[in-house]
Amino acid sequence: MTTGPASNPDDLRAPAPLFTDPVFDGPTDPTVVHDPESGLWHLFYTQRRATAPDAIGNDSSVAWVHGTDIGHATSPDGRTWTYAGTAAGPDCQNHDTWWAPEVLRHDGTWHMYVTYLEGIREDWTGPAEIRHYTSADLAAWTYRSTVDTDSERAIDATVHRLPDGRWRMWFKDERRGSHIHTADSDDLYAWTPAGPAVTDQAQEGPTVFALGGVYWMVTDGWSGLLVHRSTDLDHWHRQPVPLLAGPGRRAYDEALGHHAMALTQGPDEAYLFYFTHPGGGRRSTVQVARLHVRDGWLRCDRDEHFAYLPDPAKAAAIRGGTA
Repeated sequence: MTTGPASNPDDLRAPAPLFTDPVFDGPTDPTVVHDPESGLWHLFYTQRRATAPDAIGNDSSVAWVHGTDIGHATSPDGRTWTYAGTAAGPDCQNHDTWWAPEVLRHDGTWHMYVTYLEGIREDWTGPAEIRHYTSADLAAWTYRSTVDTDSERAIDATVHRLPDGRWRMWFKDERRGSHIHTADSDDLYAWTPAGPAVTDQAQEGPTVFALGGVYWMVTDGWSGLLVHRSTDLDHWHRQPVPLLAGPGRRAYDEALGHHAMALTQGPDEAYLFYFTHPGGGRRSTVQVARLHVRDGWLRCDRDEHFAYLPDPAKAAAIRGGTA
């Protein structure tokens, strides 16, 4: 199934929505990367079961956000997407739960850090862990390890390289106030817990990136996307104004923005991929908006009609680009 406008190839305005899931109508937690081998863009996401039979008729149950696979779609231009099935490791068991894929490339190898929960649950409790997989082609994934986070309830990983060459992972620690905690690695394989990063309030779904000469962390605060700024990836300062805290005017964008991922396009611009629940129901869609820095703040006008055509030459190397 293909989604996205095709009627006017000269119109480069960002499609709204960017992607809808053809199976369960519930894509969330998007991550977008470029494969230099095939020339395709890849979208990985949590495939929530918004229209599954056991998701209907029980408003108190959250079983529909469990038992989820990692959805996968591809695109030649980042605009028009074709559903490609699901992506998971060979140890994936039916009816287990997979959330929030973080996908990056280093030295020709793709790495996925994905949240795993056993079974289908009726509430938000119980253990969760972050698992590491690798791939040569973004299709076949091999399990490598379960990340040492010093927590039995760790979810929503994002990874960025530190100034000294090491790697840092940020994740939500549900055992410690649902704050953002960290783990460090020299090689992306062995991880050591490194303590808290942001503890000003409960939040989830971090994405960390460089833009405008500084580092940014965007998280989901459930009332808009919270923004923290850093010059060293160690010390973070809260931006007073969240992003996507009010409804948008584009199609299926009339709700809060949730769990985002930033794809940089050079030093001064980025695309923010996020999901919404249009109409306030269980259905969700993936949207894209433009990010930039102005007056020292990270800005995002979700209603802006901007030219959207992601360029691999401007994307960071860890996302498959050459910048």
